[in-house]
Amino acid sequence: MREHFDRAYETRTAPWVIGEPQPAVVALAEGGMLHGRILDIGCGLGEHTILLTGRGHPVLGVDYAPRAIAQARENAATRGVDARFQVGDAMDMDAILAGAAPFDTILDSALFHIFDDPADRARYVAGLHRGCRSGGYLHLLALSDAGRGFGPQVGEEVIRSAFADGWELEALDTTTYRGVVGQAHAPLLGLPVGAVVDEPAWLARIRRL
Repeated sequence: MREHFDRAYETRTAPWVIGEPQPAVVALAEGGMLHGRILDIGCGLGEHTILLTGRGHPVLGVDYAPRAIAQARENAATRGVDARFQVGDAMDMDAILAGAAPFDTILDSALFHIFDDPADRARYVAGLHRGCRSGGYLHLLALSDAGRGFGPQVGEEVIRSAFADGWELEALDTTTYRGVVGQAHAPLLGLPVGAVVDEPAWLARIRRL
């Protein structure tokens, strides 16, 4: 999987790279919903880490793909933002924490929905639980199964069941996720390559118990 994501970043064909933060995440930031030390898990090219660092938050952006982190650092330098990034495996939260205290807030923008195996999903959620302090929050943006198949999709019950133990799901709202149509999705969506789409998504606010 690392090679798959690295290749997408190398060829600049990743449909989730839109050159700006997701509008739903911008709304969270502007609404004051992101607090304290923040982990941007699966940060990609760092748009959200850069956004939040620029707003004065202490943020760590982590991604599994080395090319993503290299480009994220370049993006931050170009914009004059001293953002922190590291290559890390979302399945190994202990290594991400590296002995530090858990985070106050975790932002997951389009990572949770890639785990289609229930065992992998459970392992990932258990890591999030270790990585978030008691009383802290996970904000989760995931493509909804109401969409047209732009990418991996999850249903409401998948989210509710994944966070049934050790968490309180305070809100599960519908929103949109912005992406760029690539070769693989153009026939499915009936849109030209390079078109920008806003697909149905879930936005969850989940408190760690």
